[in-house]
Amino acid sequence: MVDLRKLFVVAVSSAVMLTLGGCSTTQSSAAKEPEVDLVQEVQDSAADLLSGLTLSSRKPMLSVSFANIDNLEESSTLGRSLGEQYSSALTSSGVKMIEVKLSNELYISEGTGELILSRDLKRLVNDYEAQAVLVGTYAQGGKNIYVTARIIDIEDNTVLAADNMTLPINQDIRGMMPRRRY
Repeated sequence: MVDLRKLFVVAVSSAVMLTLGGCSTTQSSAAKEPEVDLVQEVQDSAADLLSGLTLSSRKPMLSVSFANIDNLEESSTLGRSLGEQYSSALTSSGVKMIEVKLSNELYISEGTGELILSRDLKRLVNDYEAQAVLVGTYAQGGKNIYVTARIIDIEDNTVLAADNMTLPINQDIRGMMPRRRY
């Protein structure tokens, strides 16, 4: 004859084990997601851009939203955030930056951000007497976002400095990217 008390203890013990096992799986999978300090990554990249670069302390630089490499007229929360964070990092390093969102000379689209159009570049240079512009692109891979930042001399479009960084995709980064359409 089956002892109901033993059966009850075995059933409760099994339920507890399954519950604890499920919790540990959830915790371990969350722990596997990569940590990214986006602000620190951008500050390090901006420092690399400025190393060895000589800029006039009297002339400002412009910064725009970083664009999706697959569609240079498209940005995202990540692209807009990168433009803002690089601008802050460069300002903290002593570079005179112009707030371009106050200008009517840039292509600004809701949900996209401020993107520089080459035909407007010379006009911006004249308006602000800017010496350079910080531009950037990002590309989404399977597990990483690949970011390229460049400081461009506005007079002759030469690249004065460039830096690349790789950001592992985690929940924060994923939340700043548009949904992929496949």
